[in-house]
Amino acid sequence: MDVVRPDAAKGPCTGFRVVDFSTVISGPLCTQILGDLGADVVKVESPGGDFSRHTPPVRDGISGFFACFNRNKRSIQVDLKSDAGRDVARRLCHDADVVVENFRPGVADRLGIGWQDLSAGNEKLVYVSISGFGPDGPYANHPAYDLVIQGLVGIMPVQGGDGPPVLMKSLVADKCTAMTAANAVLGALLHRERSGGKGQKVDVPMLDAFAAYVLPDLLATQVLDPQPDLPPSVDIYRTFPTRDGHVTGIIIQDSQFEGFCRAIGREDLLESSEFKTIIDRILRADDLFAVCGEALAELSTEEFISRAREFGAPFAPVQTIEEFLDDPQVQHSGVHFPIDDPQGGTTRMLRHPVRYADSPASLRRHPPRIGEHTDEILADAGLDADAIARLRRDGAVG
Repeated sequence: MDVVRPDAAKGPCTGFRVVDFSTVISGPLCTQILGDLGADVVKVESPGGDFSRHTPPVRDGISGFFACFNRNKRSIQVDLKSDAGRDVARRLCHDADVVVENFRPGVADRLGIGWQDLSAGNEKLVYVSISGFGPDGPYANHPAYDLVIQGLVGIMPVQGGDGPPVLMKSLVADKCTAMTAANAVLGALLHRERSGGKGQKVDVPMLDAFAAYVLPDLLATQVLDPQPDLPPSVDIYRTFPTRDGHVTGIIIQDSQFEGFCRAIGREDLLESSEFKTIIDRILRADDLFAVCGEALAELSTEEFISRAREFGAPFAPVQTIEEFLDDPQVQHSGVHFPIDDPQGGTTRMLRHPVRYADSPASLRRHPPRIGEHTDEILADAGLDADAIARLRRDGAVG
């Protein structure tokens, strides 16, 4: 991921203006993706800022949490509870290509920055509203957070297996909603290009987005009607202890099973009729996993992984986050990289994961301090120094 000047963007969203009213993860990660792809993202923050700024650890007004979701943005502080502040917000959206918000349903309308308000003066606008359950339905006005969505979608009993339900210890529903919303923006911009320049409103409910992300493979046994006969259910999501750690992987193809047997020094299993085909291995999965466990317990993680890779068995060590950061493939690919923060210190960034040959994603701006670009953004919107000073004096901006 190239680190370039703010005016040197080459990504596919270069030239688009995004106004971001969102907070925490689902909206900010969406707009960060667009910013990585070259869009000019204006983050509108209320006095006090996006409250993820205050999640420890914090350095000079930037938390580690906030930094992960807010690079490539300019920040303006606006009091949306004041008439003058709302006027500023509407002015910023007058020529915007995209607006993203994740207020509770109805809040944006009450603030005068809803779809009807903003699209009336900007027909090209793509307005993305992220919410827990969408704009209507029995849950529409209920508060929704990542853990609430995980609880509803049905994944927790699957995670728990034979034990109690288990949450994923990652805000995965928020993040997959953000990625869904970013895709939605790109789809709506493509539609706008093909339909004469007219924008549209786009709703992205977290419940729908998370279900679409996490359930397709789990619903496979409930898709066909009537149901065919099913083979025994096998829990393939396993880790195996080695002499000094843990490994995980999966054996599907016969060639992979052969590689695994060679890696653990059990070539005799290749001659066993019990494990000859994938169906045999499914029917006798518990016996096979027991053999795997016994053999792996005698080997070090490094020894087994080296042999597994040599023989083509798809296994990996179970790494900590720190070990991931030091992983040779991660280092080689630049999956994470340091940048110098202008106020001192270093900030670690994860690279944008897509590698475009001709229109690369880039890092152009560090995660902003609250209101860092207020004057610059207002000047871009056509306000002179006296008008900006009056807005500051009245507390409409900061």
